Formats: sequence, structure tokens, C-alpha cells
Amino acid sequence: MGIVSDTRNYIAETWRAWNHFWFAPADPATLSLIRLLAGSLMFYTHLVWTLDLQAFLGPEGWLPVEYLRNLHTPVGASSPQWSVWSIFFWIDQPWLLWCIHIFALLVFLCLMLGLFSRTAALLGFVLAVSYAHRISPGAFFGLDKVNCMLALYLMLGPCGARYSLDSIRRLRRGETTSGSPSSSANLAVRMIQLHLCIIYLFSGLAKHMGENWQAGTAVWWAVSNLEYQSINMTWLADWPMLVALATHATVFWELFYCCLVWNRFTRPWVLWMAVAIHGGIALFMGMITFGLGMLYANLSFIKPATVRRWVDPLAGRIALMLGAG
Repeated sequence: MGIVSDTRNYIAETWRAWNHFWFAPADPATLSLIRLLAGSLMFYTHLVWTLDLQAFLGPEGWLPVEYLRNLHTPVGASSPQWSVWSIFFWIDQPWLLWCIHIFALLVFLCLMLGLFSRTAALLGFVLAVSYAHRISPGAFFGLDKVNCMLALYLMLGPCGARYSLDSIRRLRRGETTSGSPSSSANLAVRMIQLHLCIIYLFSGLAKHMGENWQAGTAVWWAVSNLEYQSINMTWLADWPMLVALATHATVFWELFYCCLVWNRFTRPWVLWMAVAIHGGIALFMGMITFGLGMLYANLSFIKPATVRRWVDPLAGRIALMLGAG
């Protein structure tokens, strides 16, 4: 009977821990900060398409819709069987393309500012996926995946509860519960955390199989590539041991991120390593937006109390300026 009782207690404790991990009410400050930063990133990265909208997204652009149609049509089939979806697959008029693009920019701007946040998050995800699938496989990179990932999880929680125009409107109406703890805020942040762990684990496994990563020279080949080089780091050629250390440390960090980031003692080191790696990618390889996107996702491991200590003073001053006080 003792073994049966202990087993039942263990299962009950495990179930309670599982529910607490996913569904315990949490302060939405962390999710709201991610919304603010991710929304600004999505607005900027999609605004760039405006420079040559027809070439990027038009039906006869650099990657014609007809080509994608044939790409997704199995041999012998009479009609395309799309494995991906994009609203831009069915837009054939330049004026309509501009209307959709301007609407999308307004949605991303609303997401950044926190205006009609939940609706903007839902529309933002649909539109981000539409852009990503339209430019794929010609220009589909990590940045587009990060945008879609963050937009997806922002839909799940009250991303406009803090640091938003929505919160200022609620304060003006006298509401005081806009930033109260929420189970959905916790769920959204947990999903971002889990997704990050999966990304880094499989990235580390792929690197571990790479010849240059095994040889300890991959960092050198990355920083010496003139196509991506924004700061000259070729002086590293005189420091092969430093290159090898950076290469193997990167693989180790990605492989064990999913284990070490949950421990409160090792988490700061893991996150500072994320700043070093993604900051280095942004500064030395010119991938500023991708580096920022990954750093924004890593903010999911920052406690809401810490976020509020960092952001609330500035947010309060802005709110007073806008007349919410």
C-alpha cells in the first residue's frame, strides 16, 4: 500500500507542477515587452518590401506566382496542390497589392503601439505568414521564421496589457485590472520558451554534424565571408585557438540551452551567451534584424518583475505625457 500511495502522490505532484508550469497566472509584463519589440521589428522588416513592392510581391515579380504554382503542382496533376498559403498568391492587381501591403503595415504598427492588440496579433500572424510564403524559397530566412513565431504566440495572451495604447485607454476609463496576472500570458511566454529550446537544440545538432564545426573553424568562415561581413574580423586568422573556442562554445551552448536555461543559477550565463552570439551576428555579419529578433525571443526568460523594474519608469513617464495620469 505504501508504494501505491507514494506513486499516487508522485503522479499528483507531477500533475500539479505541470499545470503550474503552463497555466499559473503570470504578470503580462514580459509578453507585453515582447509585443512592443517584436511589433516594431515586424513593422520595419515588412516596410522594407515597399522599396520595390511589385518586384518582391507582384504576380510577375522576381519570384512569379506561376513559378510557385508549378513548384507546388505534383507531376501528372492538373491543378496545383498548395502546401503553403499566402494571400499574395491570389492578388493580380497592382492597386490591390498596395492596399493589402498598406493594411499590413498598419496592422504591424498597431501591434507595435499596442492598439487593438489582440486583433492586431491575430492579423499580424496571418499577414506575416503570407509574406513569408510569398517570398519563399527566394528570400525566406531566419528573420521571417522569427517574425512568424513571435506573432503566433502573441495571439495567445494579453500582449497589450502593458506598454500599449490599449492600457492607456483602459486607465483613462478607470479600469485597474488590465495588467493583472493571466494564465494565457504565462502560456504564451512558455510556448516561446519551449520553441526557442527546440530551435537551439536542432541547430546545435545540425552544427555538430558539420565538418567546419567539428574542426573548430566555422566561426572563421562566417566572419571572413565578404558577402555578410560588416566589420572586418579577419584579424582572427592570427588567433586560431580563439576561433576554435568560439566555435565549440557556440555548439555547446546551442546543444545544452534547453537544459541550462531553466536553472536559475545557469540562466544568466545562458542569456548573456545569447547576447554575445546574436549580438555578434548582428554586428559582425550584418544580420541586425535577425539578431534582434532572436534576442527579443530570449526575453521570454526574463521575469516580469525584472521587466517592470526596467520598463515601468519610462512607460509611466510616457503615459503621463499622453495624458493617462
